[in-house]
Amino acid sequence: MANVNLSKSRYTAYCQCPKNLWLGVYHPEVIDNDPATLARFEKGSEVGELAKRLFPSTIDVTTHNGEALDLKAMIEKTQQCIANGTEVIAEAAFSYEGCYCAVDLLRHEGDGWTIYEVKSTSNKEEGGKLKKFDKYLPDIAYQTWVLRQCGIKVTGINLVCLNRDYVRHGELNPQQLFAIIDMREAVEDELAKVPMQVPEALKVLKQEAEPNIDLSENCEKPYHCAFWNYCTRHLPEDSVFKVYGSSTGKGDATFHIDKKLEHYRAGRVSYEQLVDQPLGIIQRMQVKRQTHIDRDGIRRFLDRLTYPLYFLDFETMQDVIPQYDGTRPSMQITFQYSLHVVDSPDSICKKHGYGYLAPSDGSDPRRKLAEDLCRHIPMGVCTLAYNMSFEKGRISELAQVYPDLHDHLMDIHSHIIDLIEPFRAGYYYLPDMNGSFSIKSVLPALFPGDPDLDYHNLEGDVHNGTEAMTIFPKIKDMPPSEAAEARKSLLQYCNLDTWAMVKVWEKLMNCK
Repeated sequence: MANVNLSKSRYTAYCQCPKNLWLGVYHPEVIDNDPATLARFEKGSEVGELAKRLFPSTIDVTTHNGEALDLKAMIEKTQQCIANGTEVIAEAAFSYEGCYCAVDLLRHEGDGWTIYEVKSTSNKEEGGKLKKFDKYLPDIAYQTWVLRQCGIKVTGINLVCLNRDYVRHGELNPQQLFAIIDMREAVEDELAKVPMQVPEALKVLKQEAEPNIDLSENCEKPYHCAFWNYCTRHLPEDSVFKVYGSSTGKGDATFHIDKKLEHYRAGRVSYEQLVDQPLGIIQRMQVKRQTHIDRDGIRRFLDRLTYPLYFLDFETMQDVIPQYDGTRPSMQITFQYSLHVVDSPDSICKKHGYGYLAPSDGSDPRRKLAEDLCRHIPMGVCTLAYNMSFEKGRISELAQVYPDLHDHLMDIHSHIIDLIEPFRAGYYYLPDMNGSFSIKSVLPALFPGDPDLDYHNLEGDVHNGTEAMTIFPKIKDMPPSEAAEARKSLLQYCNLDTWAMVKVWEKLMNCK
């Protein structure tokens, strides 16, 4: 029998779906492996450690027994800290009738204690809009309930997150880096549910059989479930859940999880069962497995291009905690780009283009990259990017940071055209794209079985953007030979991104 105690992570898993809780305890091996999620966990730990600097008097009671946490010791140390009048306790641990929690920061304030729950999210969206934090309410409510059951007078409940308005200058300032949000009022309704849900969650933990729960909106809310592949293994490969979900402005209705579940519950699961349903243009091509080539649409797109034509791709790392002056929390830091150039519509492009990779010494990579970009892309030329909003966003950021390069960078920005357009518009569609227009879907559909265009065939440890953004900041700490191999892998990967764009352009040119 597995450990049947309830932690805050297990409780929140139960709140999303009881099967999520049960599988996490009894069959963790079926979890979907997601490198991006693991990277976020690493960053979350880094943020948690930094948040302890909010209060200089913090005592951390974290205790390990080998690699595992020693929960009993942590609970005992917490009680000692309370008895000794400690002002702030990090990882303050409590247990009540099989329910355990460790509070990120617990601060003695007035005649009670305030919970500070630390999250690596930021307080605002990228556009400046304030975020809602409803998805964290079960977590915070559960901790509050456990503490109160243990006799702790909880008088304050705060969420600690990153302040997107903070710009680093000089030493990192934790007081300005973090935003503290009062959650007392927001958590009240959720707190009332805890006494009813805890016994049900404990019951799920103790049952031997997997809960019989079908797919629902909870598979995506508040998070995409890590057991999605396991729970959908009974579905055909081409199921309703793979149908293109976004509107293109070409008559495609939004086709998100609620609409897909509606079809699923009505027994319309496979593509064949969806053919007679109201669908948009691309969705219909997808479920009918049609090949569609609109040569006039492709020609109109290609006629907008001028030569020489520059194919551009960036690689970035996302600093949850800003490292460099002038940067904000969770800002994308561009450290690499690749460039292929086609001189004329009839010219043959060299397979190995130009690649720039910033020094791996931990210094701010942006200035040298921006200068190099301006050296290699003249003003007034046409540049192609794939899903251009990413490249344009990074160029805008560089232009704001370096005023002397502003005009040149914004000239590049204004002349970028998006290579994804003919695919997203439905001008070129192949069944193997299966409703996805990312370069990783379009490329193998256009060039099936081509080993030179297969990212899996790249040597080294970099085969996708997540691996690129993860490995670059680690190079500075690698032995020289390992660092050289990592840099080689990054250059090969980014080079393939722009070479893939060249090949896609050639395929479009053949349709004129």
